[in-house]
Amino acid sequence: MTGFTLHGTELRGRQKGALVDVELKRKVAAGVDKFANRKSDVLKLIGLSTTHGDAFEGDADDLRAAARAMRHRTIARLPRILERLADNLLANGINVHWANDAAEANAAIVAIAERIGAKRVVKGKSMATEETGLNEALAAVGAEVVETDLGEWIIQLDTDVPSHIIAPALHLDRYDIKRIFDQHAGAGDIEATPEILNAFARKELRGRFLAADLGISGCNLAIAETGSILLVENEGNGRMCTTLPRVHVAVMGMERIVESWDDANLVLNLLARSATGQPLSSYTNIVSRPRGTEDADGPEEVHVVILDNGRSDLLGTEFSEMLNCIRCGACLNVCPVYRQTGGHAYGWVYSGPMGAVLTPLLAGKENPEAAEVANASTLCGACMEACPVGIPLQDLLLAARRRRVHDSASTTEKAGWKAWSAAWSHQRTYEISMKGAAFGSGLLGSKVGALPGARSWADGRTVPEPSKTSFRSLWRSGDC
Repeated sequence: MTGFTLHGTELRGRQKGALVDVELKRKVAAGVDKFANRKSDVLKLIGLSTTHGDAFEGDADDLRAAARAMRHRTIARLPRILERLADNLLANGINVHWANDAAEANAAIVAIAERIGAKRVVKGKSMATEETGLNEALAAVGAEVVETDLGEWIIQLDTDVPSHIIAPALHLDRYDIKRIFDQHAGAGDIEATPEILNAFARKELRGRFLAADLGISGCNLAIAETGSILLVENEGNGRMCTTLPRVHVAVMGMERIVESWDDANLVLNLLARSATGQPLSSYTNIVSRPRGTEDADGPEEVHVVILDNGRSDLLGTEFSEMLNCIRCGACLNVCPVYRQTGGHAYGWVYSGPMGAVLTPLLAGKENPEAAEVANASTLCGACMEACPVGIPLQDLLLAARRRRVHDSASTTEKAGWKAWSAAWSHQRTYEISMKGAAFGSGLLGSKVGALPGARSWADGRTVPEPSKTSFRSLWRSGDC
């Protein structure tokens, strides 16, 4: 695992810095609003055309239901489908590496780099390699790694980390990017216009592609029936990373798999629409074998690293639904917590509602403080509504909170929750507790944080004042 803490040692500490940063909230809101609005517009068009060959016609809800059912079928048979994928990859001349954890994944790739003498590495966007800390592992053996996704390159130059799984530099505007290019890439005080900034990045990265010994990519989908790796992108850098270097390594989380091209078509019809509001990403790349004698270009070797890193532990548990995630980022774009804090406050690779579930599950074994990230949610349910495969994220967040209380809460905290549960399980004690809350609020006003153990809870919150007249009493009196 990579280090967990980014800004402050606890969730609340990281959130405090984000909440007072007005500019950060403005930039994050502008980005997620754009994605969410585009998604809404483009989903309306699905019902106007056939979206799944001759086998599927319907609206966005039909497509979502079909994709959800497909993901459930796939995860239920995941070991068998992974075996089929591996057999077909090998038959196509692609090398397969099974990695139980981050260390094994990094070791396999470092071994490839050392064997071929790779000193220059170009990398497409891959959250799995962010998860394993691959860049640091390659740097340790003398390989220079350059991120080639524009957002990833920008934050790499600034020694930053991704804020969003789709748009890593969502928390930066063009003036921030100009500053980074000027300070860290020798841009020479260029204009802060998208066209000029993009032109500078294109010129700088083109030479890196041509000189690279090793190309590394992520994997949006692996198709078991043909042994193929599918990558979607909007910049063309993924295509350059997978064709120009003489060796290509793709890193895939073990759940990033479908059984057939019909299944892949379902995901493709939802992925870009849910992520960026596009009917389809600009580039859909398919890698099925290394370069043949008849090919003009392409890598001489292709390797696929299949990463577990805690994923198999979720199979058959109440958290197995997270393996259905297609990494579109739609839940981030509607989350009120993400909107206020951005991605860094979550403390690890994955942010937003999906990160609030995944971080405790994947990073929690080595980082006990990861469990508290499940608290970064209002449980409003907007994330489930946005999810293209209908993952019940709010239910999983509640499950993660229950597990944290069971595993690591103090005796005092556990006793408090038990007392609260007992009181609110019966009408009479519930009514008494609410009357007590209203009376206590009247006495303390905004000073609830002065109560023993309440300071950390009240800090940063506007404590609501209970009504002096309850709904139950209004209902009995007939006044509502």
